[in-house]
Amino acid sequence: MTLTQNPETTALSVLFRDGSKAEHEAAESASFISELLAGRVNARGYADYLARLQRVYLALEATGRALRDDPVVADVFDPALERSAAIAEDVRYWGEGDAETPATDAYVARLEQIVDSPVDFVAHHYTRYLGDLSGGRAIGQILRKTFELDGAGAAFYEFADIPKPKPYKDAYRARLDALPLAAEEKLAGLAEVKAVFGFNGAIFAELTADLEKYRP
Repeated sequence: MTLTQNPETTALSVLFRDGSKAEHEAAESASFISELLAGRVNARGYADYLARLQRVYLALEATGRALRDDPVVADVFDPALERSAAIAEDVRYWGEGDAETPATDAYVARLEQIVDSPVDFVAHHYTRYLGDLSGGRAIGQILRKTFELDGAGAAFYEFADIPKPKPYKDAYRARLDALPLAAEEKLAGLAEVKAVFGFNGAIFAELTADLEKYRP
């Protein structure tokens, strides 16, 4: 994709969103995601998906805690966003899934590598958590309907401390845009956002390869 925005003058949230559009669409085009959204993935398939998410979020949140006092990270870091405890609750409901996969290993390794890279961490933080507050909530609604969940099994999609996602997301983007980053740092962050979608896409590709055993 050709970058049309000037990183000197473009808001970071806009740069991240528009500059990674192709990678975002590619990740979301995975058959596993479309089948999950259509209610055509069984409990085993969801357990495997959740198990991989658990490893990712444990690594993401460990890196976040290590970087939370960094001036760049501090402005977006918020424990209210963390998902590890909610995922652990859901895993108790769905059972242990298959989390040891090459794509998950690669994603986790990257999250461990960026412990000294605040801008890269912000790229991961933005991509994951704003996605959770947006499309992730739609997955939660479909999951509850498909599996007739009543009060358990979908804690991952519940943000008890963020009752109104839209104003929260607007405020988050404002904080992101206010970060004092040079143009080259913004571009480095954009490159990492693209990489995040690539890591997610690789996990979705693995899950897609197993779709036959995930049929209801």
